Amino acid sequence: MIAIIVTALMWVLSLCLIVLRRGRAERNITYAALTIASATTLNIDPVYRALDELVGGSNLTTLLADLALMTGVFFLGRGVARASESQPRSIGLALSPVALFVALGCAVVAFLLIDRGQTTTTFMLDLGAQPAAAAYSTIQFGYYGIVLTAMAALAASQLRISRGVRALSPALLVAGSVFGILLSVVVIAMDVAHVAGELALMAAIDVIYSPLYLSTFLFLCAGFASGPAARTVHARSRERKTRMLTSELAPIWAAATKARPGISQNESLAFQPPEPASLLHRQVVEIRDALIDARVTFDISERDRELIERAESHLLGVGVASAEPRTSRATVHHGQRS
Repeated sequence: MIAIIVTALMWVLSLCLIVLRRGRAERNITYAALTIASATTLNIDPVYRALDELVGGSNLTTLLADLALMTGVFFLGRGVARASESQPRSIGLALSPVALFVALGCAVVAFLLIDRGQTTTTFMLDLGAQPAAAAYSTIQFGYYGIVLTAMAALAASQLRISRGVRALSPALLVAGSVFGILLSVVVIAMDVAHVAGELALMAAIDVIYSPLYLSTFLFLCAGFASGPAARTVHARSRERKTRMLTSELAPIWAAATKARPGISQNESLAFQPPEPASLLHRQVVEIRDALIDARVTFDISERDRELIERAESHLLGVGVASAEPRTSRATVHHGQRS
């Protein structure tokens, strides 16, 4: 049942990321979600049995699912790393392709040494007493623990500089990574207990496996989905405010361009802004130019000046495609001369 819940979560996350991150060059998180969703799908018992029968009935599907999951976790780590401006060399090494390939190679070698028998949907429970099986599981979860530790460190650094709704995603990622690290420790402890014949200890530890497993995926899915969702909500909110400011400045802009005709009045160079922020920028520039041009008589009320100040602050916060962004207020004033 937990496998089905986790699989559903991963496919929902995949769809959310495909929609919310469309057009973005950075796709590691989307690749991770799709890869992990495929891996967890393979662990659903009916799917596992059907596929393993096709590949010979010797539990090769376990290897396929686990390698896919390791690759998906690698993409997760890379996605978090790309969102961070810099990271220590140790984190870069933990999230590198070299670390992945070494872990994958070791896992394959250990798997081939296991006496796997016939298809079983309880692979480690049935075969975990074999040292090779314990090594196989330990390699996987050791790799997960390393990557999730690096992810937790990166997400924590992002959390320290985030405010408001933007802090939600790194906070959830830190929680999910911590749960994942604890899960890795628990599984490795179970592997050691199993191969040592301490079945009572293994059963006692197993009590917290399922809650940790589910919590890890819940928090990580929520963390990765909330990031693009928060950015989308923020962008739409900014666009609404931009349109509102554009509408409020329209009468002042009309008066300014009437007093000091500029490029906006040149029909052969008609200005058609690609986005509301560009139009707002043009309005602020031409109003400011009319105010400082000694050749024309143009003045506005204190209330209108405050409105222009708000528009400038808004533009400096979001940047404008048609001007040099986020440098100084002088950029907004004189960045586009008529």
